[in-house]
Amino acid sequence: MANITKTVLIDRVAQATALPKTTVQTVLDTTFETIQTATHNGHPVVLPGFGSFRVKDRAARQGRNPRTGEPVEIAASRSLTFKASKPKA
Repeated sequence: MANITKTVLIDRVAQATALPKTTVQTVLDTTFETIQTATHNGHPVVLPGFGSFRVKDRAARQGRNPRTGEPVEIAASRSLTFKASKPKA
């Protein structure tokens, strides 16, 4: 199965809704921007029946350089995570 790109998603939604592609693109861009802004500000985004987006903090830790085996300090970071909803039976 091929990847669904943003362009393909816009085309499919435009066909299914009979809306212009420019309108669908604006809606998708605004949706993605809203999710990004909310999660960046620490607010989870929950879409029932689809999934949830949250930012997780990762603590600093010790790692190893795979080439030399020397210890390396890995800095703390924040990561956006997505958890899909359970499929309906």
